[in-house]
Amino acid sequence: MSSQYNLTSNEKNVLIALEYLNSANPDELAEKAEMKTETAMQAAFLLEEKGLTQVDETVTEIFELTDEGKKYAEKGLPERQIINAIDEPVAIDELKNDFNPAIVGIATGWLRRKGWADIEKGMIVPSGEAETGDDEKALSAFDGKEKTFEELGTDKNVIKDLIKRKLVVKSEEKKRKILITSEGKDLAASGITVEEELAQITSELLKSGEWKDKKFRPYNIHTAPKPIYGAKIHPYQRLIDQMRRIFLDMGFTEIKGEAVQSSFWNFDSLFQPQDHPAREMQDTFHLSSTSELPHEYKDKVCAAHENGGDTGSTGWGGTWSEEIACKNVLRTHTTALTIKYLADNPEPPVKAFSIDRAYRRETIDPTHTPEFEQLEGVVMDKDMSFSNLLGCLSEFYHRMGFEDVRFRPGYFPYTEPSVEPEVYVDGLGWVELGGAGVFRKEVTYPFGIKYPVLAWGLGVSRLAMLKLGLKDLRQLYHSDIDWLRKSEVCQL
Repeated sequence: MSSQYNLTSNEKNVLIALEYLNSANPDELAEKAEMKTETAMQAAFLLEEKGLTQVDETVTEIFELTDEGKKYAEKGLPERQIINAIDEPVAIDELKNDFNPAIVGIATGWLRRKGWADIEKGMIVPSGEAETGDDEKALSAFDGKEKTFEELGTDKNVIKDLIKRKLVVKSEEKKRKILITSEGKDLAASGITVEEELAQITSELLKSGEWKDKKFRPYNIHTAPKPIYGAKIHPYQRLIDQMRRIFLDMGFTEIKGEAVQSSFWNFDSLFQPQDHPAREMQDTFHLSSTSELPHEYKDKVCAAHENGGDTGSTGWGGTWSEEIACKNVLRTHTTALTIKYLADNPEPPVKAFSIDRAYRRETIDPTHTPEFEQLEGVVMDKDMSFSNLLGCLSEFYHRMGFEDVRFRPGYFPYTEPSVEPEVYVDGLGWVELGGAGVFRKEVTYPFGIKYPVLAWGLGVSRLAMLKLGLKDLRQLYHSDIDWLRKSEVCQL
């Protein structure tokens, strides 16, 4: 009877073991069948396909505190530490003297999100009752041990938030149970003979003719082979490489720079007023360190801000503060690199670009992340005009595969005129992809630049979403192995 199933010797041994055990976990089955656990399970799955066994699998989610989570479970979340320490409005900079600046930085956003405090002009203003939250109760429920969701007894969204904050990690515990079916029992009861089987023929067997008397392991030619996926470059990296190649082919020089920049290079050198909203805590990652100002430029930049200097402008007025300009930030755009490059190379011609990461205090959602890539570029030469800028950007987008490109007026503190390039995408319409313009004299004159500078900053991740057909920006950074395997290898 067993011949009709074409059982291998491994399958026969497993079925004989299950006749005795009736049900078993993988290790028990392997021990009884006298084979490796992996081999026993492979045979069990093959028997399941033939209806002779049943493999039940249960997956249990296990949650555990990270080192940071353990610390906060003991001392309290950053927002709890801060709110418990104040009972009246206090300056954020003052809190950094009493708490680790990282704690203050983390707490700021969560205080607002939980409604425990408002942020007004660099001050934390307590508001409402800071009652113990579900996230704090969940941290306490761990009690320093691994727990299942049922043991924690909290809402799933609370655990998800703690995982996003990297305070909790999730693992899965899989358990398998192998049972023999009634059909399998009948087959085993009818008697099973285990014979030696050959998996492959050898030259010795062929020469001696012994293969004629041997039994060969059956092979199912209809079984689909396991798919094989070759190595490939990440789709997002491929697009970045494509953009880089386009500008290199157009004769541009690629530049690099540090992620930490002084406010002078990140804001002031670009004629961005020191009271601009982008400098507030909720938009910029401010650091506790400072940098020295470049002596050869600071007075001219100061004059441009206060009265326009020798540009014919009236500037922003007021008093320009060296103390504010010295403070370091995580660069909010890569324009800080291009203006510094222009300052070092004030004579034409200059054609430079960078594709690098910028940082802003953004709430993570399908269209925003705190870290993102930006494509920055400048062209400086005699007789450069606004039409040259539009032509350069049109050429770039055409090479990226967009047939229809248009520009609509925009506003930026450091360019005039300014535009926002848009491309047409079927099903979406016109999509805006960044900003561009001609640097104002208040930007270029303090650095001895006397010729027009065409400049642009384009959103790389948004462009990638369009090319890859994504609706969630975060998918670019997730390790979704199935998506990566199925992505096309060729250039998009």
